[in-house]
Amino acid sequence: MTGSIKTLGVIGAGQMGCGIAQVSATAGYDVKLNDISLENAEAGKAKIVEAMDRAVGGRKMDKADADAAAARIVPVGTLEDLSDCDLVIEAASEKEEVKRGIFSKLCPVLKPEAMLASNTSSISITRLAASTDRPERFMGIHFMNPVPRMKLVELVRGIATEDVTFEASKAYVATLGKTTTVSEDFPAFIVNRILLPMINEAIYTLYEGVGSVEAIDTAMKLGANHPMGPLELADFIGLDTCLSIMQVLHDGLSDSKYRPCPLLVKYVEAGWLGRKTGRGFYDYRGETPVPTR
Repeated sequence: MTGSIKTLGVIGAGQMGCGIAQVSATAGYDVKLNDISLENAEAGKAKIVEAMDRAVGGRKMDKADADAAAARIVPVGTLEDLSDCDLVIEAASEKEEVKRGIFSKLCPVLKPEAMLASNTSSISITRLAASTDRPERFMGIHFMNPVPRMKLVELVRGIATEDVTFEASKAYVATLGKTTTVSEDFPAFIVNRILLPMINEAIYTLYEGVGSVEAIDTAMKLGANHPMGPLELADFIGLDTCLSIMQVLHDGLSDSKYRPCPLLVKYVEAGWLGRKTGRGFYDYRGETPVPTR
Protein backbone atom coordinates (compact mmCIF):
# COMPACT_ATOMS: atom_id res chain seq x y z
CA MET A 1 0.00 0.00 0.00
CA THR A 2 1.10 3.60 -0.53
CA GLY A 3 1.67 5.77 2.54
CA SER A 4 -0.95 8.42 1.79
CA ILE A 5 -3.66 6.00 0.60
CA LYS A 6 -5.06 3.45 3.03
CA THR A 7 -8.83 3.63 2.60
CA LEU A 8 -10.26 3.64 -0.89
CA GLY A 9 -13.77 4.49 -2.04
CA VAL A 10 -15.17 3.04 -5.27
CA ILE A 11 -18.36 4.54 -6.71
CA GLY A 12 -20.22 2.14 -8.97
CA ALA A 13 -20.65 -1.59 -8.26
CA GLY A 14 -20.81 -2.61 -11.91
CA GLN A 15 -18.21 -4.65 -13.77
CA MET A 16 -15.47 -1.99 -13.58
CA GLY A 17 -16.12 -0.81 -10.02
CA CYS A 18 -16.21 -4.37 -8.69
CA GLY A 19 -12.95 -5.16 -10.49
CA ILE A 20 -11.25 -2.07 -9.01
CA ALA A 21 -12.55 -2.96 -5.53
CA GLN A 22 -11.34 -6.56 -5.90
CA VAL A 23 -7.76 -5.77 -6.97
CA SER A 24 -7.46 -2.98 -4.38
CA ALA A 25 -8.68 -5.19 -1.50
CA THR A 26 -6.38 -8.00 -2.66
CA ALA A 27 -3.47 -5.52 -2.50
CA GLY A 28 -4.34 -4.70 1.13
CA TYR A 29 -6.47 -1.57 0.90
CA ASP A 30 -9.65 -1.10 2.91
CA VAL A 31 -12.35 -0.56 0.29
CA LYS A 32 -15.78 1.03 0.57
CA LEU A 33 -17.91 -0.01 -2.40
CA ASN A 34 -20.76 2.40 -3.13
CA ASP A 35 -23.70 2.29 -5.52
CA ILE A 36 -27.10 4.01 -5.82
CA SER A 37 -28.43 1.67 -3.14
CA LEU A 38 -26.92 -0.49 -0.42
CA GLU A 39 -28.56 -3.54 -2.08
CA ASN A 40 -26.68 -2.82 -5.32
CA ALA A 41 -23.40 -2.41 -3.42
CA GLU A 42 -24.00 -5.68 -1.55
CA ALA A 43 -24.79 -7.47 -4.83
CA GLY A 44 -21.51 -6.08 -6.19
CA LYS A 45 -19.58 -7.50 -3.24
CA ALA A 46 -21.31 -10.87 -3.73
CA LYS A 47 -20.07 -10.91 -7.35
CA ILE A 48 -16.52 -10.14 -6.18
CA VAL A 49 -16.62 -12.98 -3.62
CA GLU A 50 -17.92 -15.31 -6.34
CA ALA A 51 -15.08 -14.28 -8.70
CA MET A 52 -12.47 -14.82 -5.97
CA ASP A 53 -14.00 -18.23 -5.10
CA ARG A 54 -13.55 -19.21 -8.77
CA ALA A 55 -9.92 -18.03 -8.61
CA VAL A 56 -9.40 -20.17 -5.48
CA GLY A 57 -11.00 -23.15 -7.25
CA GLY A 58 -8.67 -22.64 -10.21
CA ARG A 59 -5.68 -22.37 -7.84
CA LYS A 60 -4.99 -18.80 -8.94
CA MET A 61 -5.59 -17.45 -5.43
CA ASP A 62 -5.08 -18.70 -1.91
CA LYS A 63 -8.28 -19.22 0.16
CA ALA A 64 -6.92 -17.23 3.12
CA ASP A 65 -5.97 -14.31 0.82
CA ALA A 66 -9.42 -14.35 -0.79
CA ASP A 67 -11.16 -14.34 2.61
CA ALA A 68 -8.93 -11.49 3.86
CA ALA A 69 -9.60 -9.43 0.70
CA ALA A 70 -13.37 -10.02 0.97
CA ALA A 71 -13.31 -8.87 4.60
CA ARG A 72 -11.68 -5.58 3.52
CA ILE A 73 -14.57 -4.69 1.17
CA VAL A 74 -17.48 -2.90 2.86
CA PRO A 75 -20.59 -2.17 0.77
CA VAL A 76 -22.08 1.30 1.48
CA GLY A 77 -25.28 2.95 0.26
CA THR A 78 -24.54 6.68 0.62
CA LEU A 79 -21.75 9.03 -0.47
CA GLU A 80 -21.49 10.25 3.16
CA ASP A 81 -20.07 6.80 3.98
CA LEU A 82 -16.98 7.72 1.91
CA SER A 83 -16.06 10.71 4.11
CA ASP A 84 -12.94 9.08 5.58
CA CYS A 85 -11.51 7.80 2.26
CA ASP A 86 -8.04 8.89 1.12
CA LEU A 87 -8.84 8.26 -2.55
CA VAL A 88 -12.23 7.87 -4.21
CA ILE A 89 -12.44 6.38 -7.71
CA GLU A 90 -15.63 7.03 -9.65
CA ALA A 91 -16.60 4.15 -11.96
CA ALA A 92 -20.16 5.12 -12.87
CA SER A 93 -21.65 4.98 -16.38
CA GLU A 94 -19.83 6.77 -19.22
CA LYS A 95 -22.05 9.86 -19.15
CA GLU A 96 -20.56 13.21 -18.19
CA GLU A 97 -23.70 14.56 -16.49
CA VAL A 98 -23.88 11.43 -14.28
CA LYS A 99 -20.25 11.81 -13.22
CA ARG A 100 -20.60 15.55 -12.57
CA GLY A 101 -23.71 14.89 -10.47
CA ILE A 102 -21.80 12.38 -8.34
CA PHE A 103 -18.86 14.78 -7.79
CA SER A 104 -21.15 17.67 -6.79
CA LYS A 105 -22.66 15.53 -4.02
CA LEU A 106 -19.40 13.81 -3.05
CA CYS A 107 -17.02 16.77 -2.68
CA PRO A 108 -18.75 18.40 0.33
CA VAL A 109 -18.46 15.17 2.39
CA LEU A 110 -14.80 14.38 1.58
CA LYS A 111 -11.93 15.41 3.81
CA PRO A 112 -9.94 18.32 2.24
CA GLU A 113 -6.83 16.21 1.53
CA ALA A 114 -8.71 13.33 -0.15
CA MET A 115 -7.90 12.63 -3.78
CA LEU A 116 -10.51 12.05 -6.47
CA ALA A 117 -10.20 9.99 -9.63
CA SER A 118 -12.41 8.98 -12.52
CA ASN A 119 -12.23 5.66 -14.34
CA THR A 120 -13.68 7.36 -17.43
CA SER A 121 -12.56 5.76 -20.68
CA SER A 122 -12.99 8.88 -22.82
CA ILE A 123 -14.23 12.07 -21.08
CA SER A 124 -11.96 15.11 -20.47
CA ILE A 125 -10.25 14.88 -17.08
CA THR A 126 -9.70 18.66 -17.06
CA ARG A 127 -13.43 19.25 -17.52
CA LEU A 128 -14.46 16.70 -14.88
CA ALA A 129 -11.86 18.10 -12.45
CA ALA A 130 -13.17 21.65 -13.00
CA SER A 131 -16.60 20.52 -11.75
CA THR A 132 -15.07 19.63 -8.34
CA ASP A 133 -13.66 21.64 -5.44
CA ARG A 134 -10.19 20.01 -5.85
CA PRO A 135 -9.00 20.01 -9.50
CA GLU A 136 -5.38 19.83 -8.32
CA ARG A 137 -6.16 16.57 -6.49
CA PHE A 138 -8.08 15.00 -9.42
CA MET A 139 -6.77 12.28 -11.77
CA GLY A 140 -7.89 10.00 -14.54
CA ILE A 141 -7.15 6.41 -13.44
CA HIS A 142 -8.48 4.30 -16.30
CA PHE A 143 -8.49 0.54 -15.67
CA MET A 144 -8.99 -1.96 -18.49
CA ASN A 145 -11.77 -4.55 -18.53
CA PRO A 146 -11.74 -7.13 -16.93
CA VAL A 147 -9.77 -5.35 -14.19
CA PRO A 148 -8.36 -8.42 -12.35
CA ARG A 149 -6.88 -9.84 -15.58
CA MET A 150 -5.73 -6.77 -17.51
CA LYS A 151 -2.26 -5.51 -16.66
CA LEU A 152 -2.58 -1.92 -17.92
CA VAL A 153 -3.87 1.26 -16.27
CA GLU A 154 -3.92 4.57 -18.15
CA LEU A 155 -3.06 7.61 -16.03
CA VAL A 156 -4.38 10.93 -17.28
CA ARG A 157 -3.59 14.31 -15.71
CA GLY A 158 -5.91 17.26 -16.03
CA ILE A 159 -4.42 20.70 -16.65
CA ALA A 160 -4.61 21.46 -12.88
CA THR A 161 -3.44 18.06 -11.53
CA GLU A 162 -0.50 18.52 -9.13
CA ASP A 163 2.62 16.32 -9.21
CA VAL A 164 1.89 14.91 -5.75
CA THR A 165 -1.50 13.62 -6.96
CA PHE A 166 0.04 12.07 -10.06
CA GLU A 167 2.84 10.39 -8.07
CA ALA A 168 0.43 9.02 -5.43
CA SER A 169 -1.83 7.63 -8.18
CA LYS A 170 1.14 6.03 -9.94
CA ALA A 171 2.34 4.47 -6.67
CA TYR A 172 -1.17 3.14 -5.92
CA VAL A 173 -1.39 1.43 -9.33
CA ALA A 174 2.10 -0.08 -8.83
CA THR A 175 0.95 -1.72 -5.57
CA LEU A 176 -1.77 -3.50 -7.58
CA GLY A 177 0.93 -5.14 -9.69
CA LYS A 178 -0.16 -3.27 -12.81
CA THR A 179 1.73 -1.25 -15.41
CA THR A 180 0.88 2.39 -16.06
CA THR A 181 0.91 4.25 -19.34
CA VAL A 182 0.56 8.03 -19.26
CA SER A 183 -1.79 9.74 -21.70
CA GLU A 184 -2.36 13.40 -22.42
CA ASP A 185 -5.90 14.60 -21.76
CA PHE A 186 -7.35 14.15 -25.26
CA PRO A 187 -10.68 12.46 -26.07
CA ALA A 188 -10.57 8.67 -25.37
CA PHE A 189 -6.86 8.85 -24.34
CA ILE A 190 -4.59 6.18 -25.92
CA VAL A 191 -6.24 2.75 -25.78
CA ASN A 192 -9.78 3.73 -26.78
CA ARG A 193 -8.60 6.36 -29.30
CA ILE A 194 -7.11 3.42 -31.23
CA LEU A 195 -9.42 0.56 -30.22
CA LEU A 196 -12.90 2.08 -30.61
CA PRO A 197 -12.46 3.38 -34.18
CA MET A 198 -11.30 -0.16 -35.08
CA ILE A 199 -14.48 -1.62 -33.52
CA ASN A 200 -16.58 1.08 -35.23
CA GLU A 201 -14.93 0.19 -38.57
CA ALA A 202 -15.72 -3.50 -37.99
CA ILE A 203 -19.38 -2.50 -37.46
CA TYR A 204 -19.28 -0.48 -40.72
CA THR A 205 -17.83 -3.58 -42.44
CA LEU A 206 -20.88 -5.53 -41.20
CA TYR A 207 -23.29 -2.66 -42.03
CA GLU A 208 -21.99 -2.42 -45.61
CA GLY A 209 -22.25 -6.19 -46.10
CA VAL A 210 -18.51 -6.74 -46.59
CA GLY A 211 -18.64 -9.71 -44.23
CA SER A 212 -20.88 -11.45 -41.71
CA VAL A 213 -20.41 -11.21 -37.92
CA GLU A 214 -18.63 -14.56 -37.96
CA ALA A 215 -16.45 -13.69 -40.98
CA ILE A 216 -15.31 -10.36 -39.46
CA ASP A 217 -14.47 -11.83 -36.05
CA THR A 218 -12.70 -14.87 -37.54
CA ALA A 219 -10.72 -12.60 -39.90
CA MET A 220 -9.38 -10.45 -37.06
CA LYS A 221 -8.75 -13.37 -34.66
CA LEU A 222 -6.82 -15.46 -37.16
CA GLY A 223 -5.59 -12.72 -39.52
CA ALA A 224 -4.43 -10.19 -36.92
CA ASN A 225 -3.95 -12.57 -33.96
CA HIS A 226 -6.51 -10.75 -31.80
CA PRO A 227 -7.73 -12.85 -28.84
CA MET A 228 -11.33 -11.71 -29.48
CA GLY A 229 -12.97 -10.52 -32.68
CA PRO A 230 -13.96 -6.81 -32.72
CA LEU A 231 -17.72 -7.50 -32.66
CA GLU A 232 -17.36 -10.04 -29.84
CA LEU A 233 -15.25 -7.44 -28.00
CA ALA A 234 -17.87 -4.73 -28.60
CA ASP A 235 -20.49 -7.00 -26.98
CA PHE A 236 -18.12 -7.59 -24.04
CA ILE A 237 -17.48 -3.84 -23.53
CA GLY A 238 -21.18 -2.95 -23.99
CA LEU A 239 -22.51 -1.34 -27.16
CA ASP A 240 -23.81 1.66 -25.19
CA THR A 241 -20.28 2.30 -23.88
CA CYS A 242 -18.83 1.88 -27.40
CA LEU A 243 -21.33 4.42 -28.73
CA SER A 244 -20.61 6.88 -25.88
CA ILE A 245 -16.87 6.76 -26.58
CA MET A 246 -17.38 7.23 -30.35
CA GLN A 247 -19.63 10.22 -29.63
CA VAL A 248 -16.94 11.74 -27.35
CA LEU A 249 -14.35 11.24 -30.13
CA HIS A 250 -16.66 12.67 -32.80
CA ASP A 251 -17.70 15.69 -30.70
CA GLY A 252 -14.24 16.32 -29.23
CA LEU A 253 -12.17 16.01 -32.42
CA SER A 254 -14.78 17.12 -35.01
CA ASP A 255 -13.53 14.59 -37.55
CA SER A 256 -15.97 12.56 -39.67
CA LYS A 257 -13.75 9.46 -39.35
CA TYR A 258 -15.10 9.12 -35.79
CA ARG A 259 -18.78 9.13 -36.86
CA PRO A 260 -20.54 6.26 -35.02
CA CYS A 261 -21.82 3.61 -37.42
CA PRO A 262 -25.65 3.87 -37.84
CA LEU A 263 -25.89 0.12 -37.11
CA LEU A 264 -24.24 0.66 -33.70
CA VAL A 265 -26.77 3.41 -32.96
CA LYS A 266 -29.63 1.10 -34.03
CA TYR A 267 -28.50 -1.75 -31.75
CA VAL A 268 -28.24 0.62 -28.78
CA GLU A 269 -31.70 2.05 -29.54
CA ALA A 270 -33.05 -1.53 -29.58
CA GLY A 271 -31.54 -2.14 -26.14
CA TRP A 272 -29.23 -4.81 -27.61
CA LEU A 273 -26.17 -3.75 -25.65
CA GLY A 274 -24.17 -6.99 -25.79
CA ARG A 275 -23.53 -9.62 -23.14
CA LYS A 276 -25.09 -7.65 -20.28
CA THR A 277 -28.54 -7.60 -21.96
CA GLY A 278 -28.29 -11.04 -23.60
CA ARG A 279 -28.13 -9.69 -27.17
CA GLY A 280 -25.79 -7.59 -29.26
CA PHE A 281 -23.90 -8.71 -32.34
CA TYR A 282 -24.38 -12.17 -30.81
CA ASP A 283 -27.39 -13.67 -29.03
CA TYR A 284 -26.25 -15.01 -25.63
CA ARG A 285 -29.55 -16.49 -24.47
CA GLY A 286 -28.80 -20.07 -25.54
CA GLU A 287 -26.01 -22.55 -24.76
CA THR A 288 -23.56 -20.89 -27.16
CA PRO A 289 -23.53 -17.35 -28.63
CA VAL A 290 -25.16 -17.09 -32.08
CA PRO A 291 -24.58 -14.14 -34.48
CA THR A 292 -27.64 -11.86 -34.74
CA ARG A 293 -26.85 -10.91 -38.35
